[in-house]
Amino acid sequence: MRVINSILVVDDEPEFLKNIGMTLELADYHVLIANNGLEALALLRKQPVDLILSDIGMPNMNGYQLLERVRENRLWAAIPFIFLTARKMDSDVRYGKSLGVDDYLTKPTSTIDLLAVVAGKLRRATYLQPAMRSSDLSAGEDKIIAIGALRINPGRFQVFLNGDEIKLSIREFALLETFARNPNDVLSSRDLIGLTQNRAEPGLTTEVAVRSMIHSLRRKMGDCILNVRGQGYRLVLPGN
Repeated sequence: MRVINSILVVDDEPEFLKNIGMTLELADYHVLIANNGLEALALLRKQPVDLILSDIGMPNMNGYQLLERVRENRLWAAIPFIFLTARKMDSDVRYGKSLGVDDYLTKPTSTIDLLAVVAGKLRRATYLQPAMRSSDLSAGEDKIIAIGALRINPGRFQVFLNGDEIKLSIREFALLETFARNPNDVLSSRDLIGLTQNRAEPGLTTEVAVRSMIHSLRRKMGDCILNVRGQGYRLVLPGN
């Protein structure tokens, strides 16, 4: 029996919600709608969704804030999240990606491009489900990665530094976990991008994507990642 995926569309423009909802329903998706981030969170608490498609500029809770709340929640962290917005500036795109958004589309976008991105993200999420279930099973075993003052619980997607919990996006978590499992190695951008990006993004080079995520980690954790000129990056922590 074919599974019908549920997509949560978040936007404060009623006409856009109507049009995008019809487009997705004609493609055989089940569509849920919310007018802002707060409404989206309320829906997420009531029923599971397979993908979130969100605007950025909205009242009460904007798209950036919604993305951060989704990525902080272990139950929602793996849901594919796509921005569909009129914001086209490079700085907006970079900021969204630094928060862990899976893709960034600008309005107006063609139906073909939208459906292709949605289908691709859902397909990748399906591939990752067995690995996610394995992580959930190991959560009870509390297999902690400990390096100096850093503690990582992969099963629970938790990070503690000096006893304080650090909230990371799922991509940032994957990046930090990779460094932690290879504490003495210098990892290149090409090594790292395969863990956090499923494909090359238009206008976003591998090096830029990695730099953006490392900058975000440093902002949250201090100078924990050392840039090794011409080679890549290495984890550096007190006591490491």
